Amino acid sequence: MNRSEYHAPRDGTAAALHLSETIVDITDRPNFLTRLTAEEFLDVRSRGRAFAVNAGDSVFFQGDPHDGIYVLESGCVRTFYSGPSGREITLAYWTPGHFVGGPEVFGGGTHMWSGTAIEASELLHIKGNDLRYLMGRFPSLAVSIVEGLVFKGKCYSALVHMLGTRSVLERLAQLLVILADLDGVGQDAEVRIERDLTHEELANMVGSTRQWVTASLDRFQKQGLVRLKGRQLVVIDVERLKRMANG
Repeated sequence: MNRSEYHAPRDGTAAALHLSETIVDITDRPNFLTRLTAEEFLDVRSRGRAFAVNAGDSVFFQGDPHDGIYVLESGCVRTFYSGPSGREITLAYWTPGHFVGGPEVFGGGTHMWSGTAIEASELLHIKGNDLRYLMGRFPSLAVSIVEGLVFKGKCYSALVHMLGTRSVLERLAQLLVILADLDGVGQDAEVRIERDLTHEELANMVGSTRQWVTASLDRFQKQGLVRLKGRQLVVIDVERLKRMANG
């Protein structure tokens, strides 16, 4: 399975993914594009620069100057922070309808984290000055930007809470619960996760190492919590994982 085959959530749009204490924090999300009329959207696009990137390509780098935002029209972009040691922590996986490149949406300062395409993606880059003009012209766009910033603030606050209050094992259990809810397909009493994440990618989300995640998933499998089939992950007992996530 490739990553363009994400199962859409209840409203028909692909779900962004981040580590959070509740599923509601993730599913109650804004969509940058839906507030705009067709005419407004064409006007916004005329002010931006549309471009495509391949899987693995960088959209922006930590430390580079801010120059507006990148609206994700298709595909998926991972945002992550790199520490001085080179260790990475994933902030979120963003999907169509979201924008990346904040929080300095009008430009200025430098990027506090990086953004990389997880799959072939199409984006619209809107420079800060153009965005300021468009927000003054289209109130619906201004509301969308504010909603997006609020949502991102909640995402990153939730991540800080998880990193500061739960053990790595509890964070991994919670991530599996989230994946089962957002991307799960039922198989009798089991849930097959239809999102392709490597053990290293899981580790970057919970703040651990690939080796630790591999060992922990193997332990979960022996405990009857999950089943591994190559890179296919099946959750067998969601309720036990929920209890484990809550300590």
